[in-house]
Amino acid sequence: MSRSLYRLGRFAVRRRWLVLALWVAAVIALTVGGKALGGELKDQFTVPGVESQRATDLLKATFPTQAGGSAQVVFHPRTGTVTSAANRAAIESTLRTVAKVPHVVSVASPYQVPAQISKDRTIAVANVAFDASPLDLGKQPYRDLKGSVSSATRAGVQVDFGGEVAQFGEQSGSPGSEGLGLLAAMIILIIAFGSVIAMGLSIGTALFGLASGLSAVTLVSAFVTIPTVAETIAVMVGLGVGIDYALFIVTRHRAGLARGLTVGDAAGRAIATAGQAVLIAGTTVVIAICGLAVAGVPLVTWMGFGAAMVVAVTVVAALTLLPALMGFAGHNIDRFGIPGFRARVEVGARGDDGRYHGWARMSHHVSRHAVAYLLASLALVLTLAIPMLSLRLGQPDAGNDPTSSTLRRSYDLVAEGFGPGTNGPLILSVDLSHADRAVVLPAISRAVAATPDVASVASASVSPNGETAVIQVTPKSSPQAAQTTILINRLRHDTLPAAVASSGAHVYIGGPTATFIDLSNRLASRLPFFIGAVILLSFLLLLSVFRSLVVPLKAAVMNVLSIGAAYGVIVAIFQWGWGASLFGVHESLPISSFVPMLMFAILFGLSMDYEVFLLSRVREEYLLTADNTESVATGIATTGRVITSAALIMISVFLSFVLGDNPTVKMVGIGLATAVFVDATIIRMVLVPATMKLLGDANWWLPGWLDRLLPNLDIEGESKLGPDELEFPVALPEPDEPVLVG
Repeated sequence: MSRSLYRLGRFAVRRRWLVLALWVAAVIALTVGGKALGGELKDQFTVPGVESQRATDLLKATFPTQAGGSAQVVFHPRTGTVTSAANRAAIESTLRTVAKVPHVVSVASPYQVPAQISKDRTIAVANVAFDASPLDLGKQPYRDLKGSVSSATRAGVQVDFGGEVAQFGEQSGSPGSEGLGLLAAMIILIIAFGSVIAMGLSIGTALFGLASGLSAVTLVSAFVTIPTVAETIAVMVGLGVGIDYALFIVTRHRAGLARGLTVGDAAGRAIATAGQAVLIAGTTVVIAICGLAVAGVPLVTWMGFGAAMVVAVTVVAALTLLPALMGFAGHNIDRFGIPGFRARVEVGARGDDGRYHGWARMSHHVSRHAVAYLLASLALVLTLAIPMLSLRLGQPDAGNDPTSSTLRRSYDLVAEGFGPGTNGPLILSVDLSHADRAVVLPAISRAVAATPDVASVASASVSPNGETAVIQVTPKSSPQAAQTTILINRLRHDTLPAAVASSGAHVYIGGPTATFIDLSNRLASRLPFFIGAVILLSFLLLLSVFRSLVVPLKAAVMNVLSIGAAYGVIVAIFQWGWGASLFGVHESLPISSFVPMLMFAILFGLSMDYEVFLLSRVREEYLLTADNTESVATGIATTGRVITSAALIMISVFLSFVLGDNPTVKMVGIGLATAVFVDATIIRMVLVPATMKLLGDANWWLPGWLDRLLPNLDIEGESKLGPDELEFPVALPEPDEPVLVG
């Protein structure tokens, strides 16, 4: 056990009022500081080094009026057409008001550009250009835009908004459904502990840590750009791990109290044993999520850092605030029990009657039929993973938003009136500084117009100095369609190089659609390296903890299996459409480009959590008995209740986020819930006992020279001691230490 952590736990109990006051002060300071500094989560889609970014940078440097944000105002009269006298008068009045909105530099009226009126004249689109990017503008211009369309709405014209500025203005954080996951966690904890107070300690610590972590993220966002989705991911992960970490520590604390230890000593031992496991597991999660920086994409990097900050604060809360709260509860931690649920502590593989029960019986059954269970479980997991082979990365567009969203309504109207590709035009940025524009621009337009899957090519707009031009290209397919990706690749590699050959011009394809495709390509190319680094880290960690070559190798393989199954499930649901309607998804869509990398980072840490908690108990029993099969049964029996509870909590929290509207959040929630379920059932209950039975004593083989080189990380050392042995002396109660009441 760690003496430092032991002292920390006892200190938190003795000085519980001080610890609580410091935490309250920290939350207040972070919250006030974040607001005072103007901290706000914002999205900034930049992908350094890719072509779409070069297109944007060229426009910012030489044609800034074309580099600002844009919005679409879509008009759809409830009666008549957009060209009828009354409707036209209302729409033109609205457009004059829109032109007066701060930061608007131009409004392209559909009555001046006939192509912006649908053939049946029931839908019209006005393109609004702003003088800065949505990130620089903030949300106020969109609010002003919405407030300027009253003339049209009063006349019975439906008005909806699309484009970058509208998307930025509509951004929201957490979906608000996490309360259902929290309620489920409370129910599970009451069943696990049989005590309202013990449940409250875990929930209270998790919520305090989550609030502190989110406040820290907001404060940091005053200095760097943290994306809005980071808040949702941070809430999802922080709430899950916060409750789980508290569950592990409270379970060990209650076991110490049941042995007759004082509150301070029980808390110290809980922090020194389960707390050390939490520290290592939490640190692993933080390191893995921070590893998202290898993607080289600021959006993904800071999304990871935001979630990592919340996890780090949650770990600190579990090690300091939780023992203080346990000090307040004292020996009354098991009071206010729920009738029918009796708190109990698992102590071994056999019950009082000397027979195997529950988890131990299951473990022995699997061990007796190890080969059959191994093959069956592998077949099941690999079957779940099969859809992963057709994984297609992309970015869901506004067509996946709920119909209550103005972005979705405008998307549908534009697709109906002008074709799906109009929702994701491509922007060609042409560098003419060393070319004859009179020759080059017509050649580009002709070549692009003749390319398959191109719906239309707009006239070129040339910068005042004549060195840069912008050409808008409308695909036939929607932004998220695979055909659009194929079209961009064809234009970049075949059409455009041939059109500008030896002319001295350079053409870059930009715009939101191209940016998201470049983002997907960047993340896909970096994903293998990221996965390899994470697996290597997990191998080295478990190698040091368990002093074995086989155990970490087996754990790495099993982690890959559970995550592969999760990838397969989200592909089957979101790409193949299997059961998609149950989750509020009604059409096929690509997997958000950062989801696989993000899931791997998070699940790696969570898997290590359960792996360390289970296998450390197995190893300790093996060191005492040298009986491999019995050690596995004891490890599963003594950790089964708490790991199952922890997994159910995680699954409940993750699935609660599926109730939101964001398809990307749905993917993450379903994927994480699937992986945790597979990890806590098939992996822990079947694959672990089956493989450890077949490998026998080889599970714990380690060359002597390597053993001497590795650091010694003793995670759960207390169980190696006899029931009456104490690595730390039992201290007498402090003067202010709670004592047994009643």
